[in-house]
Amino acid sequence: MAVKLRLTRVGSKKNPVYRVVAADSRSPRDGKFIEIVGRYNPQTDPSTIELDEEKIKGWIAKGAQPSSTVQKLLKAKGL
Repeated sequence: MAVKLRLTRVGSKKNPVYRVVAADSRSPRDGKFIEIVGRYNPQTDPSTIELDEEKIKGWIAKGAQPSSTVQKLLKAKGL
């Protein structure tokens, strides 16, 4: 099972809010996930990025691969 750190969309129509989750790479975008590790809201100015550093470091240590968007969020937070 390949685990990825990626975004899952929550929020209403035309008001996207995203969760950063650890999920099986085969599951759909808004489908089953293993654990929530953060939140991202692009609607605020500046964008709100809340990440649980301990959980993210733990998942990366176990071999989880962050998606390109999550990599950008991690870089923005200095992880």
